[in-house]
Amino acid sequence: MSRTLSILGATGSIGVQTLDVVIARPEEFQLGWLTVNTRFDLLEEQLQRLKKHGFTPSGVALADEKAYQEFRRITSFQGTILCGDEGVCEAAADSATDILLSALVGFSGVLPNYAAIEQCTPIALANKETLVSAGAVIMPKAKEHGVEILPVDSEHSAILQCLVGEFHDEIEKLILTASGGPFREWTLEQLENVTPAQALKHPNWSMGNKITIDSATLMNKGFEVIEAYWLFGVGAEKIEVVVHPQSIIHSMVQFCDGSVKAQLGLPDMKIPIAYALSLPHRYPSNFKRMDICALQNLSFFPPDVMRFPCLRLAFDSLAQGGTAACIVNAANEIAVASFLQGNIGFLDIPRLIETCLEKITHIDTPTLDDIVQTDKKTRALAESLVKQGLSVPAVILPKTNGATNLNAISS
Repeated sequence: MSRTLSILGATGSIGVQTLDVVIARPEEFQLGWLTVNTRFDLLEEQLQRLKKHGFTPSGVALADEKAYQEFRRITSFQGTILCGDEGVCEAAADSATDILLSALVGFSGVLPNYAAIEQCTPIALANKETLVSAGAVIMPKAKEHGVEILPVDSEHSAILQCLVGEFHDEIEKLILTASGGPFREWTLEQLENVTPAQALKHPNWSMGNKITIDSATLMNKGFEVIEAYWLFGVGAEKIEVVVHPQSIIHSMVQFCDGSVKAQLGLPDMKIPIAYALSLPHRYPSNFKRMDICALQNLSFFPPDVMRFPCLRLAFDSLAQGGTAACIVNAANEIAVASFLQGNIGFLDIPRLIETCLEKITHIDTPTLDDIVQTDKKTRALAESLVKQGLSVPAVILPKTNGATNLNAISS
């Protein structure tokens, strides 16, 4: 029996790859809603492609009003067409959806995901910022409504697979692997002069611009630490990050008897997407297979939080709790956008984030409205700092002796 799948962020990297998975399994899926931000042209191309494969979504939603108007002008789509953030939330809350693939970028995913949870819709989550910014609200709400949140990120998918058949109280440590991005061997002096074009060249993964920059700063890995904290209910002191340049081992779990389970696979996001959509089974696929004998070198080493302070800032925000991580996320979104526009330098990204974390008052036990308002206040401050020329001091971090978990770094 087929299920109705809706996709938030259909024209982004994860959304496009999800449609590839769906087209390969026509007997498994019907399409509910597709939502986009501005890419009305790509949405129209997707609809034409889907039609050739026998898929017709029930509706689409465009967050950007100009994109909505342009789409209405060019399309022959006969389904429902919604506009604005409210339209995206309405699409997410459709009770006819059996599973929601959430691949929106940044904080924009928080309210639609919350709306889906209120409709008791299971979520395959690729929008980690929802848990980074609002985990304290999202996870209790999901528990209240009995909603399963399945990770799509390769690292969290790996952990989920490693935990199958295991007991939670026997987990000793979660080990998240990081490629290290394109600058893992660069000096601080070199990092001061990084250009957007250089930062967008990830050595292993093909991703959207925002997450590619987050990978280069290691903020993406910091966000994944926070996401793992909420998804798996493991204390921050039991979450470790290691750099693994080959991106073959996607994460590991160490257990109380000293054994370690790891999930391996080629760096192809369609694999964890398909896993999240197929649980508790696995879909047969024609994805490229890994040649174990060709793996001549798998290396691991601790991240350097002196050169990549965004990782430290993520750990700090997790230690502070409340809305601290929401502040970090909002400041990071403005910082990354400003860097891509050429308005600040690469190392100004953590400087801006740290300044916002110091200046914005955070709330220990936030409501959803508290989180929304904190996000707005942080963005306003960050944008103001950028316009003023970002005259903030360089981030100064303590020596960590190679420590890569919260307790060790903070001690």
